[in-house]
Amino acid sequence: MKTKARAVTRGSSNIFADLGLSNADEHMLKARVVIFIGKRIEQLGLTQQAAAKRMGIKQPDVSNLLRGRFDGVSLERLLGFVRSLGSDVEIKV
Repeated sequence: MKTKARAVTRGSSNIFADLGLSNADEHMLKARVVIFIGKRIEQLGLTQQAAAKRMGIKQPDVSNLLRGRFDGVSLERLLGFVRSLGSDVEIKV
């Protein structure tokens, strides 16, 4: 059985840009912050319920964040969650 040759296109380091989304850089930054939040919750040994309490949101909202559903959440709010989990935020330009 012969297989057809397929063209492969190497992606960039930003999947959101590869998908042609507007504000791709902002989406990527927010995704990185959410990944950090997930790792921090794990480091602290928190349940989603305990993390939600510290972050000042409801548990389903934590679940949505960790599942990548953060489209309606501002970067400023995400950085506030980082701080509420005991980490400092440093912004370099």
